[in-house]
Amino acid sequence: MLDLVTLGGRVQKARRGLGLTLQQLADAAEVSVSMLSSVERGQKAPTVVVLARIADGLGVPLAELVAEPQDLRVIVRRAADQDTVEEPGGWRRTILTPVVPGVNFEWIRTVLPPRCDAGEFPAYASGSHEFVVVESGTLRLTLAERAVDLGTGDSVYFAADVVHGYANPGPTPCAYYVAALIMRPRAAR
Repeated sequence: MLDLVTLGGRVQKARRGLGLTLQQLADAAEVSVSMLSSVERGQKAPTVVVLARIADGLGVPLAELVAEPQDLRVIVRRAADQDTVEEPGGWRRTILTPVVPGVNFEWIRTVLPPRCDAGEFPAYASGSHEFVVVESGTLRLTLAERAVDLGTGDSVYFAADVVHGYANPGPTPCAYYVAALIMRPRAAR
């Protein structure tokens, strides 16, 4: 079980890593400076709601603040544990990579049925990147107002800080992989 001093140290380290003062994080998290200070010093046990607000203010998942230490050098995600999401429109995506606290990287395999448009995805924070490789079929990648058509074996890189979309204009299913490094916006200062 995580003790209060360790929890407080994690909060303080994350805050300082972002260059935030106690007041700035308290404002971003919508908690009082005295509460935040008490949490950081390990003197007060925050409620789950308060801790979730602090995590939001830091721009980190709540689990990252409360997770037990693990050997993060090797994390295995078995095929049976991969998250597959069936999206409206008949397309499917599977998140292949394990979740690693503090690492904003995902490797995703997506299958689009013939003539399926998966829609647009919002621009990510500056410094975000995506690499796409087409396993089979035809993929139309739209970046802002620009369309890039890709076929089996083609790959592309793009700065993911633009609105982007994926579609299969072809008559056969399209399978492709996305390797994404998604930056989170810094907490408000």
